[in-house]
Amino acid sequence: MARRTITVHHVRAVLRGAERHGVDTVPLLRGAQIPPLLLGDDRARVTAPQFARLFRELYRATQDEFLGLGSAVSRPGTFAMMCQAALGCRDLGAAVERGATFYGLFPGGPDLVLERRGGEAVFGVRSDLEQDYFLAECLVIIWHRLCSWLIGRRIPLRWAEFGHPPPPHKDEYELLFGCPVRFGAERTGAGFDPHWLDAPLVRDEDALDEMLRRAPFELLSRREYGTTVAEQVRRVLARALRSSPRLPSLGEIAARLAVSPATLRRRLAQESTSYQRLKDAVRRDAAIAGLVAGREPIAELAARLGFSEDTAFHRAFRRWTGTTPGAYRTETERPPGAPPYDSSSDASPSGGGPSGGGGASDGGSEEASRD
Repeated sequence: MARRTITVHHVRAVLRGAERHGVDTVPLLRGAQIPPLLLGDDRARVTAPQFARLFRELYRATQDEFLGLGSAVSRPGTFAMMCQAALGCRDLGAAVERGATFYGLFPGGPDLVLERRGGEAVFGVRSDLEQDYFLAECLVIIWHRLCSWLIGRRIPLRWAEFGHPPPPHKDEYELLFGCPVRFGAERTGAGFDPHWLDAPLVRDEDALDEMLRRAPFELLSRREYGTTVAEQVRRVLARALRSSPRLPSLGEIAARLAVSPATLRRRLAQESTSYQRLKDAVRRDAAIAGLVAGREPIAELAARLGFSEDTAFHRAFRRWTGTTPGAYRTETERPPGAPPYDSSSDASPSGGGPSGGGGASDGGSEEASRD
């Protein structure tokens, strides 16, 4: 099943620290197999493995766990030591407080805080980090998912707020955090039910070692737990696409979920999405993953995704990403001896705004595609 793709806005954001320190980021992008031209279009996206490789490239280049985004360097191994210190706590609340205290020992480190107020717990970053608000967002995401990992259960967030104005890709945030979001707050943070702070930790050192081998990207990745209607619908669509280009209709999915089509539409609308947007997103993400893998001709990929002709696939792909399928073929993925793509016709990103919310496309049905 193709994993969700990641907006180019996050690629640009994670590169800012290295750029600030004078690091040439083009070789890093190529090392991650991300065509640099993709950064020129707001609708472009990359796969999860590409983003993970970029993290590793940046980590090697900066030797900083904050990737140059903070006001001070976080030396390699700091996060692992914090996790070791937290692992011996009696419950999650004590572990979070110990972790926040740990980072407070370092000059220039993040000013993290855990508060209990008004029937909810709030984890936040007291200042929105002078250098880059993207780092503050990443810290909240990582801490939320680390906490969920420590107790072996997903902790639902009630809300998330950010100490900066809404960015162009603001519609991505509800998907990323899995809750209602608000911008222009006093600080960046998230709220959840305080009963989770009493949960015992269920991980041991062996489990921690395994998790750390995949961190931090494993913690940054948005896992689907099937706890929302949109996640359930997306999972059905993604699984169906693996075996057939014909995707189940909304009515068929509603029957699988034992609800009426009208109820399914209403519940998806309550989660700020729709069946069509989810269908577009599944096909878009599968298309990008297939193009990056580079193992099948574009015409065969188009047919596998349910398009009756590859010209319809090209039109839909440009609507989804702002550029053509060929722009996602990197130099390292072309067959030996193959001529380079014509950058004037195949790899030039066009202008445009961000994609729709929740990881979905910018709307509209896929032209000439089969349902």
